[in-house]
Amino acid sequence: MSEIVTTQKIVSGGNCLSQINGKNVFIPYAVPGEKIEIEITKSFRDYDIAKIIKVLEPSPERTDAFCPLYGVCGGCNMQHISGNYQKELRKSILKDCFEREGLTNIPEIEIISGNSISYRSRIQLTDGGFNQKESNEIVNLENCPIATAQINEYLKNTKQNNRPKGRVHIFGDERIISGDNSSDLSKVIVAEEREKSRFSNEVKLQGGLSSRKREKLKIQKNRRFAGTTLNQNNRCEVNILGKKIAFDVQGFFQSNLEVLEKTIGVLKQNLGGRNLLDMYAGCGTFSVFLSEYFQKTCLVEHNRDAIVFAEENLRGVNHESFGLSGENWIKFSSQNYISSNGNFDAVVIDPPRSGMEKEVSKWLCRTKIPQIRSVSCNPSTHARDAAFLVKAGYSLTKLYLLDFYPHTSHIESLAFFEYTE
Repeated sequence: MSEIVTTQKIVSGGNCLSQINGKNVFIPYAVPGEKIEIEITKSFRDYDIAKIIKVLEPSPERTDAFCPLYGVCGGCNMQHISGNYQKELRKSILKDCFEREGLTNIPEIEIISGNSISYRSRIQLTDGGFNQKESNEIVNLENCPIATAQINEYLKNTKQNNRPKGRVHIFGDERIISGDNSSDLSKVIVAEEREKSRFSNEVKLQGGLSSRKREKLKIQKNRRFAGTTLNQNNRCEVNILGKKIAFDVQGFFQSNLEVLEKTIGVLKQNLGGRNLLDMYAGCGTFSVFLSEYFQKTCLVEHNRDAIVFAEENLRGVNHESFGLSGENWIKFSSQNYISSNGNFDAVVIDPPRSGMEKEVSKWLCRTKIPQIRSVSCNPSTHARDAAFLVKAGYSLTKLYLLDFYPHTSHIESLAFFEYTE
């Protein structure tokens, strides 16, 4: 049985909201303000999910998708919406998340964006193709319009049957540093998924080692690096704003390097001092640039593979790295570090989707570090963590939508917090 509804606002996940007899209905591939005929596909106690049967009165912002696999592939979910309006919708979702946490003095949200096609430097294939939407079926493809030219060159020249089986991470971009710059294929790294490490030890690494000693540590199986599962075939080096950054393709690294470069430019504005803390530092991408403005940088990252790359990326920089979770660093190392080096002047923090660990949030609230720059890939947990900081006396002075993923509902954000007594 079909129903005719008018769509309201868009919500996290990219679906549009409507109501039938007071019950919320979430509708994929709709646009706010449309009159549509729908059919309920899944029903739950508090809400329903529907599919569009027919668009009766389309939004002026509705447009034709440019990818033939749109709606079949499980990737993009906003190609049916004009590009500029997409940004405004993502901005509205971000604002709603912060308002739901009781934050009222939200600054005007600024947008950091780049190209909306050929931007994605990382894709993941399963048995040579993409997963269908909400399915384990595989979609064959020879081109992905949002992927970089380098990735599409690989897809074009490597038929699906010749691609590695299982889950494969592919990173391709013109910024990859390679010996052969004549071919796009020389700027593509194909990494097959490894087995998870059976080790659980955390490591602490000291900065300031000589170049010769660092090379020796990197090459040999030194005990301080025990438990890492680095595979040199998965190693990638990129040139970001004139600096070389190395990382593991199977680890985390941003997929939109143009927006990453713009974000770094904004992130370092008006920062400087004696001590910087980079919490959830990954391979040290932010520290590579921010360390120029501080006498010493402290990196905290639980992923041992990432922290090994961070040591390499910060070679020659006065820093200290801790292969610990944020919670364990606070419990076992923070007091000694501050006693030896003094208080921090600023923090840059980039937690996983779950947001800051509780101990990290509590520690930031009580230490009152003057400047906090918070990056997040989940607007809901970002808003939650922001509310704790504001309640502790911080001011939310700037908020940015980091538009890393055009044509999707995925939202990343950057917030500036200041504490003044």
